[in-house]
Amino acid sequence: MSERTAAWLRRRLAAHSRRVVDSGAFTTTVFCLITANAALLGVETYTGVVHQWHAALKAAEHLFLAAFTAEILLRAAAHADRPGDFFRDPWNVFDLLVVTVAFVPFARENATVLRLLRLARVLRAARFLPQLRIVIVAVGKSLPGTLSFLLVGALLLYVYAMVGWVFFADDDPEHYGSLGRAVLTLFLLMTLDGLGDAVRAGLEISRWSILYFASFVLLGSFVLVNLLIGVVINSLQEASALEAGQDRPVPAQPPPAEESILALRARIADARRTLDDLEAGLEPSVPPRR
Repeated sequence: MSERTAAWLRRRLAAHSRRVVDSGAFTTTVFCLITANAALLGVETYTGVVHQWHAALKAAEHLFLAAFTAEILLRAAAHADRPGDFFRDPWNVFDLLVVTVAFVPFARENATVLRLLRLARVLRAARFLPQLRIVIVAVGKSLPGTLSFLLVGALLLYVYAMVGWVFFADDDPEHYGSLGRAVLTLFLLMTLDGLGDAVRAGLEISRWSILYFASFVLLGSFVLVNLLIGVVINSLQEASALEAGQDRPVPAQPPPAEESILALRARIADARRTLDDLEAGLEPSVPPRR
């Protein structure tokens, strides 16, 4: 088989597979399979059902694995003409890992790993739900900002925990007797849990403790949390813009071979017009009759 024939077969395979993958029936079928797989996982949490229907549940699991394998093969075949494009989509890479690892002997022999892999299939439902996909992409984009938020929050907790240990350790050792206890107490106060009791206990020690709790709640519960909300909202906007850009149809362009043929035809037409002009100039003029 020549290279040109193999390339033609790859293009035909990719075109037919792409029509199947992009069809609404295929998307609906895969989404229903993922939902049914999630329901099967929930059913298997009941011991009585597992003992009674063990063989049927095992057969259903094999059928789901076969169906998901056929799906990923179809998605790969849709990129047969450009295999590199398949791995540029993170969802394709995730689907491929979830499906292929299930065939690894270690994963099949380890019940815990196998359950986690089957649970990961449920996350594939985000591929078919645009809003959920936007949220997941936004969470990934917000990780750098979230790490900065965690560093600032840890610094705030450390400083206030040390101050609380200095001033309240002797009078309230249960909550401020060590750095760890002080951090735990302040972390709970950051969620406004038990703030009233903490303020009353602090006022019994010193009336100036109100400044300590007020400043911590202001910085920890309002400023930092609002900063985190801002980071998440910004990431959601970026994810929405990215999703909109991916959904925008790309104008069809002729392949390079067709472009070269069109250019060649245009050059041939120009050459013919030039020859016609030359022939017209070479024809002898007819003398007028007397």
